[in-house]
Amino acid sequence: MSSRAIVESFWAAMQANDWHRAAGHLTEGCLIDWPCSGERIVGRDDFAAIQAPYPTNMRRWNFDMHRIVAEDNVAVSEVTVNDGEQAARVVAFSILEDSLIAHQIEYWPMPYEPRPGREDLTQPIAPIP
Repeated sequence: MSSRAIVESFWAAMQANDWHRAAGHLTEGCLIDWPCSGERIVGRDDFAAIQAPYPTNMRRWNFDMHRIVAEDNVAVSEVTVNDGEQAARVVAFSILEDSLIAHQIEYWPMPYEPRPGREDLTQPIAPIP
């Protein structure tokens, strides 16, 4: 499978809220980095364990894929994650080894208001949820 197909399949498993199936796309000792919170998850079992109880009032997460760009063993994906009450955008860099994700770096940016005084230089776009 191509890097793109593997990452697409990973996000499809996440969309199904099947954390163990998603973890099956990861190497046994994978590294999942969350630089925005300064955390690292080591191993597919811990990845599945951290996903399962993640708080949601709607009991289900939705993963809306915007794009995947892949080259060789690296794929970059942009996804909006929401549960109907809260939403966040993630940009993930996935590095693959032997058809599995060995290292994934996920950036979860927080939206913020634009600085005043540059309205004449910019145009509004839909904010990142």
